[in-house]
Amino acid sequence: MTPLSNFLENLDIDASTSTIVTLLAIFAITWYAWIRVKSKKGSSSLPPGPRGLPLIGNLASLDPDLHTYFAGLARTYGPILKLQLGSKLAIIVSSPDLAREVLKDHDLTFANRDVPAAARIATYGGLDIAWSPYGPEWRMLRKVCVLKMLSNSTLDSVYGLRRREVQNTVAYIHSKAGSPINVGEQTFLTILNVVTSMLWGGTVQGEERGRLGAEFRRVVADMTELLGAPNISDFFPALARFDLQGLVRKMSGLAPRFDQIFDRMIEKQLNFDASGDSSSECKDFLQFLMKVKDEGDAKTPLTMTHIKALLMVSFSLLSQNFHYDYELSDTLAIATAIMRHLACRTSGGIIVMN
Repeated sequence: MTPLSNFLENLDIDASTSTIVTLLAIFAITWYAWIRVKSKKGSSSLPPGPRGLPLIGNLASLDPDLHTYFAGLARTYGPILKLQLGSKLAIIVSSPDLAREVLKDHDLTFANRDVPAAARIATYGGLDIAWSPYGPEWRMLRKVCVLKMLSNSTLDSVYGLRRREVQNTVAYIHSKAGSPINVGEQTFLTILNVVTSMLWGGTVQGEERGRLGAEFRRVVADMTELLGAPNISDFFPALARFDLQGLVRKMSGLAPRFDQIFDRMIEKQLNFDASGDSSSECKDFLQFLMKVKDEGDAKTPLTMTHIKALLMVSFSLLSQNFHYDYELSDTLAIATAIMRHLACRTSGGIIVMN
């Protein structure tokens, strides 16, 4: 009698159940052995890399300072190496020649990427330019973003919005003369105000613009925190349906909040267009995107959902490098840059921008 049969007999399990469990155990052992043999046969075509733990791979050894961690691994394993992140295999390249191969020579091969579970909710199913798969839709979004929305003429059209926010900041700092202020915090707030003004500052005015901007910043702050959290579902897609950390559930709760903000601004712009109050010249990104939608290609149209996703990713890209925890050198660099580009003088206690 085998040890497994003795063990099952001691558990007082009936014969039929014992047979089923024995067969399942044999199947599991056979499957595990087959996986091991298959992985050894296929491992010869993979680059070298550090050994990982069962199931989780190299997740436990990851250093938050990733670029330093990867550089250390490259010194040991060479310019191309592999990491097993849960059930996903990652390939790291760390030389200019290999980077050119991946990012230029074979760009189309590596163009697509897996959308994180939480990011899929935040970007309307991955419809923005960052996560859309390569194809006609992605090329349309790239054309809208790079060649049109971020062109010199479009950026020049929102210059007045950027200038207004900087004027407000300079006036506020002047009003606090003689009192200590947090320059880093004010710089951060100015950046956020500039970004939201560029998005819809020409559509929404006055107190409503400030109220919507503050509400949107709160939602984006919560969203950014969720997007930055490591998600088990991204490393083990088979567990995604269970949402073990609740990140998808939390993001799904945030989604209606920023969707309502976008709907209110889009509705206001549509009302402007219907009443004839909207100028033919685009004053912000929202007006520009609405114009592109109306003039778009019928073969690959720009939809309202695309517009919302582009507004979201535009805010993230324009503001992601700024946060409250500025180093002193960063704060001084930003303050110096502002003063270099702004010639200002005081006249009767009023800030005048030349």
